[in-house]
Amino acid sequence: MADLTINLAAICTPADYNTRPLDTIYSNFIDALPVVKYCSENNKRLIHFSTCEVYGKTIGAFLPKDSPLRKDPAYYILKEDESPCIFGSIEKQRWSYACAKQLIERLIYAEGAENGLEFTIVRPFNWIGPRMDFIPGIDGPSEGVPRVLACFSNNLLRGEPLKLVDGGQSQRTFVYIKDAIEAVLLMIENPARANGHIFNVGNPNNEVTVRQLAEIMIQVYSKVSGEKSPETPTIDVSSKEFYGEGYDDSDKRIPDMTIINRQLGWNPETSLWDLLESTLTYQHRTYAEAIKKVIAKPIAS
Repeated sequence: MADLTINLAAICTPADYNTRPLDTIYSNFIDALPVVKYCSENNKRLIHFSTCEVYGKTIGAFLPKDSPLRKDPAYYILKEDESPCIFGSIEKQRWSYACAKQLIERLIYAEGAENGLEFTIVRPFNWIGPRMDFIPGIDGPSEGVPRVLACFSNNLLRGEPLKLVDGGQSQRTFVYIKDAIEAVLLMIENPARANGHIFNVGNPNNEVTVRQLAEIMIQVYSKVSGEKSPETPTIDVSSKEFYGEGYDDSDKRIPDMTIINRQLGWNPETSLWDLLESTLTYQHRTYAEAIKKVIAKPIAS
């Protein structure tokens, strides 16, 4: 039997946890309980993948809009051992994912404190790269809604405007999957330095609004595909229209990198432009012809 268990299983897309909250809670908490119990009872080390969503909303989001404190990064940077977890109201079911993930984190931490479970918790901050998610109607359901990178990639491949939820004002950081996997390998290879820790794994240097992400992706895709940008590059849609009733969001997610740098010596290296160029080159090479065939196919009467 293996000495290490890595738990990545989860329902983890906004379209799902906003419309399937029960499945989301079961997947991220109930279904994870046997894994944690097994590791604890059999002295197996556990690396559990959580999410940056556990932080919820930032403290800065609740400051008055005219407050000078809104410019202070201390109210936005998310620290594993200090930042509170602030979720929206119960009616905002999009927080079912974050809440379930937080509760399983607390249970894992308690197993470590009371029963000696050796654990590491990973909090990914928007890991993106080739083969992330699915392209609707090609290698996933036509009505499916993948995460933002694949959503925008799908629009670009089809020559459609990129849909900006609530104007794309939310700010996010993005880290290249290659960089992130190197961080995970360090956790696997250095148990003494990783056990008992929660690690943010992200790239604070790659922070943009979702609107800015769309604009950069349009430029990069035009470069790698040789195609002109659409006349209407983006359109604004409401979160209710895109995700359904009960959606809510966090304003910013900037990871503090102190702990992972101190414990594992890890820092991300890939710029946002470079990771998008690599990713969109793959997306174009893999999907462009398939999508052209789908678009050209006549609709049955």
